[in-house]
Amino acid sequence: MKRQFFLIGLVFVLMAEVIALIVFALQTPDFPQDTVAVSEVLQSVTKDFGSLEKHNNATALDYVVIDNGGAVIYKTREGLSESVNEAITHRDTMLDITVEGVVVGKVIIYNDGAQTLQAQKQTAIAILSVAIVLECAICVGYAVYLYATVVRPFRKLKGFAERVAGGNLDIPLQMDRRNLFGAFTESFDIMRSELKKARLAEAQAQQSKKELVAKLSHDIKTPVASMKAVSEVGLAVAKSEKDKANYTQIIGKADQINMLVTNLFTATLEELQQLTVTPANIESKQVKTMLENADYLHRANIPDIPECLVYADGLRLQQVFDNIFANSYKYAKTEIAVTAEKTDDRICIAIEDFGGGVPQDELPVLKEKFKRGSNSANTEGAGLGLFISDYFMKEMNGELNLENGAHGLKVTVCLSLSGSSTYKGAI
Repeated sequence: MKRQFFLIGLVFVLMAEVIALIVFALQTPDFPQDTVAVSEVLQSVTKDFGSLEKHNNATALDYVVIDNGGAVIYKTREGLSESVNEAITHRDTMLDITVEGVVVGKVIIYNDGAQTLQAQKQTAIAILSVAIVLECAICVGYAVYLYATVVRPFRKLKGFAERVAGGNLDIPLQMDRRNLFGAFTESFDIMRSELKKARLAEAQAQQSKKELVAKLSHDIKTPVASMKAVSEVGLAVAKSEKDKANYTQIIGKADQINMLVTNLFTATLEELQQLTVTPANIESKQVKTMLENADYLHRANIPDIPECLVYADGLRLQQVFDNIFANSYKYAKTEIAVTAEKTDDRICIAIEDFGGGVPQDELPVLKEKFKRGSNSANTEGAGLGLFISDYFMKEMNGELNLENGAHGLKVTVCLSLSGSSTYKGAI
């Protein structure tokens, strides 16, 4: 409906412009004077020719009376044509004054067509200018409308898609049901929610697999160790070469089984290497934008970041901030304090909540895989957020530090400056 109003308004404006242009184009510079008034001027001047000092102009026309010698003997006002040449140039009306059959002079009636034409031009220009301004205002308004209802939602979808592609499923997609894409974006957020559930189920399955592998490793290694111990005793007391060879073979197979079980257990811990990190030089103002994106509940006052170039992967750094803010939202549920400090070779961003922190003995293990604090009971999560964030920071030549601050858990993200001594980028 809004688009229909816009189109109708635009058509009316264009029609007004076209009509004004047609009217203006059809105007002629020659404006015929009122013949009745001209005749009245000639008659009155002829009647009063001998005493023009008492002559009274009864019309709306301006005119000049000259004698046969060209001398001005009467004029209604200054600024009129006072000679035949001026009258011809100005395209004034000239009539002979005849008294008793003798031409005694001329009356030059001023042609105001140029002023009339100029006034009409100004009127037309004013109308067209107003129409064009109105048309431009409508176009600007519609452009703003399109940006708010089409362009901006698509930009949000782009950033949302990058986060989902990067594996970040915690940040919801903010929707505005008043625009055209409200229901459309809601479908994407439903998809994110379902993917998050699937990811949690997968994480639980991975945890179960890890526990199963660990249990099987222990259960298998115990009897294998017993078999190897008995075989070593048998090898020690065996007298025939055949028995010694058999016991030796059993011991070798037991060692082989033990190595295979160890490799199987280790392989379950290598999945993290599938997450690629590609650092590059990015401007520090982008870091502030990432912090603002991560703080989607607007619980923090994001400060300005000192201007510099940092060595980081934008997508992975965004995921680091997302994980930190998501943890604060889930566990502390308080306001968040954010500070930024720049040194010679790095910039450190501290993010602290007001939740009281965690027990001191739990801090070292919070960055481990599948490890969660004691305050995480009845709260969904897989214990991978800080573990993955720590891995990303190491790959970006940075650090992720955890400590109990003055008010709660304080997470400090340290990024290397491009060109610093700790910078690993290409020279």
